[in-house]
Amino acid sequence: MTAPTTRTPATPAARASAVAPLTIDAARWPDIASVPASSAARTAITRRIVRHALHRLPLLVRFPDGGRLGLGGPLIDIRDADAFHARIGRSGLIGFGESYMAGEWDAPDPVAALTVLAAHAAELIPAPLQRLRGLWAPRRPEAHRGTPKNARDNIGAHYDLSNDLFGVFLDDTLTYSSAVFRALPARWENLAGAQRHKIDRLLDLAEVRAGTRLLEIGTGWGELALRAAARGADVTSLTLSAEQRALALERVAAAGLGDRVRVELCDYREAEGSYDAVVSVEMIEAVGHEFLPVYFETIDARLRPGGRAALQAITMPDDRMRASRDTHTWIGKYVFPGGLIPSAESIEAVTASRTALRTTRADSFGAHYAETLRLWRERFTARADEVDALGFDAVFRRLWTFYLAYSEAGFRSGYLDVRQYQFTKDAHTRGTS
Repeated sequence: MTAPTTRTPATPAARASAVAPLTIDAARWPDIASVPASSAARTAITRRIVRHALHRLPLLVRFPDGGRLGLGGPLIDIRDADAFHARIGRSGLIGFGESYMAGEWDAPDPVAALTVLAAHAAELIPAPLQRLRGLWAPRRPEAHRGTPKNARDNIGAHYDLSNDLFGVFLDDTLTYSSAVFRALPARWENLAGAQRHKIDRLLDLAEVRAGTRLLEIGTGWGELALRAAARGADVTSLTLSAEQRALALERVAAAGLGDRVRVELCDYREAEGSYDAVVSVEMIEAVGHEFLPVYFETIDARLRPGGRAALQAITMPDDRMRASRDTHTWIGKYVFPGGLIPSAESIEAVTASRTALRTTRADSFGAHYAETLRLWRERFTARADEVDALGFDAVFRRLWTFYLAYSEAGFRSGYLDVRQYQFTKDAHTRGTS
């Protein structure tokens, strides 16, 4: 067994600015335990790019040698400048996230700092380097492609971590997607009600009522299936997470709804039958760009003519999606392997050209996702001891703190949005390939 590594800043000044060194399990976190080798030339170029990116932003970036960058604003405290630049020089934004995981930089308010960076995402890399992205940006691993063979592992890597882990920061509905609040800013005591409100809106969009044959793609922990069954619907719910399925079935049995809900360990492409309605909540992001047509063709094939589909989807700007769709990202490496956030344009283009699904409503509410993530992040942070007791170490906790803050910043900056779509299947219109 590999001995844990204690990562401390490399220089005396950096060590003086560090709060506390991290003890890192090198076997569990090999790319965090050691700083990648970097040539003097590569490091010098990286320093110049970082300085160019940061010096005109409304941030205060403080270095251990006393140097400062930015126009003033949220603080980013660099604790080990050599390691920080080496990681970014080697793997770009993956290295930026890994440097946070290693404790080489920190921020008193990570959301505020990351919101500034997200708002200026298109300007951080000089235009000439953006045009050469294919040469320097790491490519998405073949194993992360959303093929039927890979999809189960990709889903399991996140959703099968531990039901107890998600229970630490989710509300009693165990709903892991954006809520829709009746008023902002949101409060924790309103989160469960806001999640039920979100689900009810989707069920209304899909016209789910007594007797409806409903297909749900992506079970989560079963709350939507339970609420649909309580309306009298007959529900078939699909998931690739064994952990989620087990708990969802327990909840269905406890509610006495086993005769109305089936939860199947099944890829969406393997779905069979005809349904009056299809609902899918934030599952589209796990599909991957190349399988987006297959995803919507499956919904189209399973939905009866005249039926309705309701989707909740995170979206990003179309140009950024196209630029990054084949790139290996920090989120892809550590949080959602194989995932890609689509653009609203890509959803419209695919449904129009490949299916008989026609968009009849699309409501966006990105500010509500920012608040949902804030509540999760605050709960996760406040209950860090419980996360530790489940066997998740300090690096994991920093990983998830960064993930939740990074996601929240995306919505606060407007870089990300979330939409509820209503699609109606036109019995007379077919898409053309």
